[in-house]
Amino acid sequence: MRILGIIPARYASTRFPGKPLVDIGGKSMIQRVYEQVLKSGVLDAVVVATDDERIAQELEQIGAKYVMTDPEHLNGTMRCAEVMTFPAFKGFDAAINIQGDEPFINPEQIELVAETLEDHPDGIATLVRSLTDREMYYDKNVVKAVLSNNGRALYFSRAPLPFYRSGNFEHAYQHLGIYGYPTKVLAHLATLEATPLELAENLEQLRWLENDIDIYAAVTHHATHAVDTPEDLERLKELM
Repeated sequence: MRILGIIPARYASTRFPGKPLVDIGGKSMIQRVYEQVLKSGVLDAVVVATDDERIAQELEQIGAKYVMTDPEHLNGTMRCAEVMTFPAFKGFDAAINIQGDEPFINPEQIELVAETLEDHPDGIATLVRSLTDREMYYDKNVVKAVLSNNGRALYFSRAPLPFYRSGNFEHAYQHLGIYGYPTKVLAHLATLEATPLELAENLEQLRWLENDIDIYAAVTHHATHAVDTPEDLERLKELM
């Protein structure tokens, strides 16, 4: 299976405009993401998909491969779907969508997504992590996942899920925003309209479940440090 790693990167983030270009220890965030992704041993190529000339200039300076995509895309999945239509990427069997705001993503996580794709070539692959922090469990900004015995996703929600009447939670998972898509599946995703559950929770993966597309989640034990706000950036710098 030939896999293309795609890093969507846009400038106009609602909560943190320009975050791909913020400095983290002497390097831009997009440079750190790109360098981490290159450490993975399962990708046949890596490309950044952006819609902004300022990001493109930074990528030129660091020698990163990139393509310009439509600025009207509402999410990274649609940006990835466009990339896979480019003639240069026609020979790839699958794509892995790596978030452009996780500057220290562990390459093993990318490899785990690739393994899940290999095991389920007709579905979508993603990652979850055991959730043990009570505050995060009740945080609506933390997406929770419920899985079947074989790792197939049953539902995703911003609400505490599953809900434990006892007040304890032993099998809660946090969903991590990395996806692997077979090329044919990704092309199909680009044709789907928004669905009621997706609109209710503001979670694109619910659109796929509502259209009977299987999502399989592998469990990672590595922590993630996504940068969604300036406050997240400051916390990350403290960790460094």
